[in-house]
Amino acid sequence: MGVAAVALAFSAPRKDSRSVSLALMLLGGSLGGLTSAPPLPYGGTPQVSANPTVLDAARAHASRSIDRLFRRDAPMAKALLIADQHEIPRDIRDKYARAGMVHMLSISGLHVAIVAGAVVLLLQLLRVPRTTASIASIVVTAAYVAVIGAPPPALRSAVMLATVAASKTTQRPTSQWAALAIGALIPLIAPRTILDLGYQLSVVGIAGLIASGALAKRVLVPRLDGWKLKIVRELMTSVVATVLTAPLIAWYFGRLSLIAPIANLAAGPVISLLQPALFLTLVTAPIPPVARFFASACHPLLLAFDGVATAAAGVPGASINVVPSLLTVVFAGFAVIALLIAALSRYPFRPLVAAAGATCLVAWSPFIHLPYGGGVEMDVLDVGQGDAILIRTDRGRWIIFDSGRTWQGGDAGRSTVIPYIMRRGGTVASFVLSHAHADHVGGAASVFRALHPATFWDSAFPQGSGVYDDALRAARTSGVEWHRVRAGDSLTFDGVGVRFLAPDSAWTASLSDPNSASTIALVEYGTSRFLLVGDAEQPEEDWLLDHARIDLHADVLKVGHHGSSTSSTDRFLAAVNPSLAVISVGARNLYGHPSPAVVAALEHVGARVLRTDRVGTIVIHTDGHHITYEAGGESWRLLRK
Repeated sequence: MGVAAVALAFSAPRKDSRSVSLALMLLGGSLGGLTSAPPLPYGGTPQVSANPTVLDAARAHASRSIDRLFRRDAPMAKALLIADQHEIPRDIRDKYARAGMVHMLSISGLHVAIVAGAVVLLLQLLRVPRTTASIASIVVTAAYVAVIGAPPPALRSAVMLATVAASKTTQRPTSQWAALAIGALIPLIAPRTILDLGYQLSVVGIAGLIASGALAKRVLVPRLDGWKLKIVRELMTSVVATVLTAPLIAWYFGRLSLIAPIANLAAGPVISLLQPALFLTLVTAPIPPVARFFASACHPLLLAFDGVATAAAGVPGASINVVPSLLTVVFAGFAVIALLIAALSRYPFRPLVAAAGATCLVAWSPFIHLPYGGGVEMDVLDVGQGDAILIRTDRGRWIIFDSGRTWQGGDAGRSTVIPYIMRRGGTVASFVLSHAHADHVGGAASVFRALHPATFWDSAFPQGSGVYDDALRAARTSGVEWHRVRAGDSLTFDGVGVRFLAPDSAWTASLSDPNSASTIALVEYGTSRFLLVGDAEQPEEDWLLDHARIDLHADVLKVGHHGSSTSSTDRFLAAVNPSLAVISVGARNLYGHPSPAVVAALEHVGARVLRTDRVGTIVIHTDGHHITYEAGGESWRLLRK
C-alpha cells in the first residue's frame, strides 16, 4: 500500500486534488514497513505509570479485549494494534529482523496511514462528502494515536495527515516536501524525539519515497507502462527506501536484510488488509459477535503475514550481521544524502560519484585504526547503568569484562563495546562475565558473534536469565570456548595476569542472588594492580576478607554494584585501599546509585572517585610502574599509595 501511495502521488495529474490528497495521506505513514520504534527488550514488560491516566486505562482495556478476542493470535495483534510487544518471543522477532520486516511489529506511520485511509474509503462508500470524510479520518486517527501512547512515527504520520486534510479543505496545493517538513517538526515540541529510531527512520524513509517517485517519473515512465511500470516502480521504491535507511538500521540493529525490498513488497498487500481488520475488531469489541467475526477474518491474514516473514527469513543469505562504527555511519550517511540528491537531480553524475566515494570509505573504514602507543589500558566504558570494562595488552589484544545492558532493539555490546574495539583494532583474547544480570551480560551475544573471543569465563551461577541463555547459545555457535571460573584460576596474556579470587563454588551453592556470586578478578601488570568486583555485595566481600585478604590491595578499584549501599563496606575498602575508584553507573538511574555514603567512604580511604555518568568513558594507562588516567577530556597521573 505504501508503494502504491507513492505511485499515485506522482502519477496523478496536478489538478486531480482528490488523487493527490489521498496519495499523500497514504504517503504520510507508508514506508512499506521501514518506520518503527525498536521492539521492547527481550523478555521485558510494558511500563505502567504509577498514576494511570484515562488513556492508560483505555490501553489496558484494549489489551484485555484483544486477549479475549484473538486468544493465541493476541501477541501479534497487540503489537500491531497497541504497540505492545512484550509477549512476542525473541525467536519470532529475530525471524522478522532477518526478513527485514521487524518494523512491522511496531506501530508506525504505515499502520496509522492504513487506518486513516480505510476510514476515508468507508465513509466515501457511505456517500459521506469527501471533506467530511477527510476530517473524520483525522479525528479517528488522532484518537487512535493518543490511545496507543503517541509513538513518534505514528505522531509524525498523524501530523502529516492533518496537514494534507487542511490543504484539501482550504484548496491549497501541498508539496510532498512541505508535508514531510511539517510532520518532522515534532522535536521542536519534544526534543528527545530526535533520538527515537522510529522517528529517524520515518523521516528518512519518507524522504526516500518522495525521491524514488521523482526518479521513477524521470527514468521509468518514459520507458515502461501498464503492469510492468507498476511492478518495477514499486520495487524501485522499496529498494530506494531500504538503501537510504540502511545506515540507521545497521547502527541500531547490527543487521542488514538483503531481502527486505522483496519481503516488504510481498507483505505490503497483506498488512494493508490486515490492519483495517484488526482495527475494526478492536472498535467493535463492545459487540462480541461482530468483533469475533472480524477476529476470525484476521486469523488467515496473520498466518499469511507470518508466512511471508518465514519464507523471507529462510532464504540463504537473507541478512548479514554488520559491525558499524561511528566513522562508517558518517560515511554511509554522506552516501545516502548524495544518493538522495542524485535521485532528485536531472544531472545525477556528480552526486553519484560522491556516493561512490563515500561507499569506498565505508568499505575501507574497518581497516582504519587509531594509533596505539603501547602499555596496558583499562577502559571503563560509559554504557549507562551497567558494566563494560576492557583490558588492552601492550600488543593490542583485549580482555573484555562484562558487556553492558540491553534495551529496546539493541544492546551495549553492539552499540558501544564492538565499535570501540573495531575503531582501535586488535583481537579479543577472552571474555569474562561477572554474573548473569542483564546489565552485565546484555551485550555478550553480540560480542561473541562479532568479535569471536577465544575463551569465555563465567561464574556459571544458575539464574534462568533469557539474556544469559542467549549469550551461552551465541558462544557455542561462534566457537567460543567456555570455562567455569573457580577461585584460584588464572590467565596470562602478553604479560598481563588475571587472577580469579572468587567465586568459590562450595560457598555459592547456598546463594540465591547472582550478585554475591560475582566473578572477582585481580588484573596485574608489573606492579600495577586493578581489582574488578562485578556486583559483589557484603557477603562476598566478607568471604574475600576471610579467604583472600592478602590479594585485595589494588591501585584501581572498579567499585562493586555501581556504588550501591549493599557493597563497599568499610572493612573491604580498608583492605583494598585504592588510589582510584571508578563507578560505572547510569545518569539519573532509578536505583539512586551511587550511594552518597559509599562515595564518602571511598574518599575517606583516600581514593579519587570517577563516575561514568559524570565524566563518560574512563581510560586508565600503565607501563607497569606508573599509572595515568583520562576522563572528561582531562588527564592526570595517579599518586599510588
